[in-house]
Amino acid sequence: MAREQLAVLNALDVAKTQWYHFTTIVIAGMGFFTDAYDLFCISLVTKLLGRIYYTKPDAPKPGTLPPNVAAAVNGVALCGTLAGQLFFGWLGDKLGRKKVYGITLILMIICSLASGLSFGSTANGTMATLCFFRFWLGFGIGGDYPLSATIMSEYANKKTRGRFIAAVFAMQGFGILAGGFVALIVSAAFDHKFKAPTYHENAAASLPPQADYIWRIILMFGAIPAALTFYWRMKMPETARYTALVAKNAKLAAADMSKVLNLELEVEEEKVQRIAQKPSNSFGLFSKEFAKRHGLHLLGTTSTWFLLDIAFYSQNLFQKDIFSAINWIPPAATMNAIDEVFRISKAQTLIALCSTVPGYWFTVLFIDYLGRFFIQMMGFFFMTVFMFAIAIPYHHWTLKPNRIGFVVMYSFTFFFANFGPNATTFVVPAEIFPARLRSTCHGISAAAGKAGAIIGAFGFLYAAQNRDPKKTDAGYPPGIGVKWSLVVLGIINFIGMAFTLLVPEAKGKSLEELSGENADENDEEKAASARTPPV
Repeated sequence: MAREQLAVLNALDVAKTQWYHFTTIVIAGMGFFTDAYDLFCISLVTKLLGRIYYTKPDAPKPGTLPPNVAAAVNGVALCGTLAGQLFFGWLGDKLGRKKVYGITLILMIICSLASGLSFGSTANGTMATLCFFRFWLGFGIGGDYPLSATIMSEYANKKTRGRFIAAVFAMQGFGILAGGFVALIVSAAFDHKFKAPTYHENAAASLPPQADYIWRIILMFGAIPAALTFYWRMKMPETARYTALVAKNAKLAAADMSKVLNLELEVEEEKVQRIAQKPSNSFGLFSKEFAKRHGLHLLGTTSTWFLLDIAFYSQNLFQKDIFSAINWIPPAATMNAIDEVFRISKAQTLIALCSTVPGYWFTVLFIDYLGRFFIQMMGFFFMTVFMFAIAIPYHHWTLKPNRIGFVVMYSFTFFFANFGPNATTFVVPAEIFPARLRSTCHGISAAAGKAGAIIGAFGFLYAAQNRDPKKTDAGYPPGIGVKWSLVVLGIINFIGMAFTLLVPEAKGKSLEELSGENADENDEEKAASARTPPV
């Protein structure tokens, strides 16, 4: 037999869907719920921060965060996430998934609370303190990406593995919704208790002193779901694939999975040692052998995630156009500070409910039927189509009678991001690399995505500014305009289709079959050449 498979791993591969699968989805998924809440809730309160700390007396409009401060407040967590993905991804392969899993959660709890307790003697001092804690919050969040995906992948059976990993990622949608709901409840309660006139009616009175508590409560709330998950994360046993294939402890792997699966499993010490000596289970990340076997795979996962996140995080470019087009958010001077938080939260919650969340769960339903490759290619294709459909006749969509159509086109773009590469780029890196490098390679792929997110969120924020210096947002230099920014994003999505060709199909295969682990020499060439099906 060319490929030796441990009985404990085979038992996991063929196991029927059981209660432990769902508990693992919830434990790992609650981490992603918290990640999404913490990353996206900041956008709900940035306008409030501008009013509190940067409003000038007698100014015709409420204060806003200066461009450099806004970029730091919104982007520092993304930078921390990128660093955390690389560091904790590597650490997860060195120390084990379970040990590192608890560290990331503790960091997230502490920094969520500390973010809401940010103080300073000046406005910039307060923002600097907030940015410090948001960076380390992002660092903890970054660790959750490779660890959650790897743990779910290594616990799942091969028949429904894609669905389980996608379900963990889909909890991100509920985290975004939770951020909106918390902001709605908190702002509604404060608005009911502390009535205030609009900025136009009375600038000073439109910002009650109590409004400073709102953003702090919203940011600190992210610690609650993380704290609720901590106990259950610590009770989870280490994954059998790490214990057997990386730590080489066959006895512990069999004992742990016997409890999980409720069946007796044979301890295969000799087979574990024999497998460990094989060339297919010994090369490192920076070796020629890795480049030969998985170099194109890693290029495929990093490039597609990078390109996807440029487009996905650029959605901030058109949200203000959409919200004003359908009158969800009127001019700032016609609202008080608390009402503005409520309206922004309502708008973003509705977008998430109608567009973001359904796309995630379409992926969960269909990924093990259609396959990762098909869904990713389809998603990039329709994102390309809808981006060009918005960009080419852009003036048409800005006319008042056509603005509802603009909203529909926008919603479809991000529906197919989530029923497409936003989910599959998370799933595939957790399946196709060897166990001893799986968390590291997922972390590298995810970090490439966050680099794309930083470009999408901030590079295109500058690029999308009007060419006319008189029509740019305050503090921004002229750019290429929204239309040409959308054209560039359409091209980026098309390039994503091309790089998807480097990503292998993982549907219905065991992790060891995909990675080429445990293969004998005469089987290695066949395993290394497993590529995407021709299209």
